[in-house]
Amino acid sequence: MIESAQAFGIDIGGSGIKGAPVDLNEGRFAAERLRIPTPEESTPDAVAAVVKEILDHYEVEDGTPIGVAFPAPVKPGRPLSFMANLDQSWVGVDINRLLTEKTGREVHVVNDADAAGLAEAQYGAAKGNKGLVIATTLGTGIGTALIMNGTLVPNTELGHLILDGKDAEKYAADSARSRKELSWKKWGGRLTKYYRLLEHYFSPDIFVVGGGVSKKHEKFFPYIEIDTPMVPATLLNAAGIVGAAYFASTQMKR
Repeated sequence: MIESAQAFGIDIGGSGIKGAPVDLNEGRFAAERLRIPTPEESTPDAVAAVVKEILDHYEVEDGTPIGVAFPAPVKPGRPLSFMANLDQSWVGVDINRLLTEKTGREVHVVNDADAAGLAEAQYGAAKGNKGLVIATTLGTGIGTALIMNGTLVPNTELGHLILDGKDAEKYAADSARSRKELSWKKWGGRLTKYYRLLEHYFSPDIFVVGGGVSKKHEKFFPYIEIDTPMVPATLLNAAGIVGAAYFASTQMKR
């Protein structure tokens, strides 16, 4: 593998599986990433075969910290209980065991929103912040990650808090803005209600806002009226891979 890399990260999504060696000192790719389309039948065996193909491509040796960002809550030693964007045959699978067996290397899996949040806390927009960081991704839904003094509180699903009598992400996600054809100002009003709810329950020290729409943050940030500092994510599409690699490095030390 690339000499400047200390770990390897893979990000599994509904349309593509991406991987790259990661320089943990800098929080960036040590080489250009490789992307392979997610198999049309995204079963555990089919996805594991792509993960192995990526690791083989970079000649990643067993013993290298290998992290995988995955679109579902992940509890080590326990089977997956929910799957939204991949084949339903993932439900009931111990994903850490499966990927470790199929790739011939020890693999550490983390929820994709948690991976992105870790990357932003360690290397990105929230680097150096003490206390509680809440990272959110605004897209089809609302992904969340809680990092307390650098330690991940895994598998939060704060996009599903009840807001105005409905699932918060159905009310405030970027998809709701598009579906309702909301102006930036009106969407900012909805986001104000959502982030105030998070303030009420968690009293965070900073919010990091990711997702594709974060590149247009100047259009809606001015309409979000909250007390907590809010910053746009900086790692963008690299966050899942970098965060997964960093997560794996913390697990290898245990």
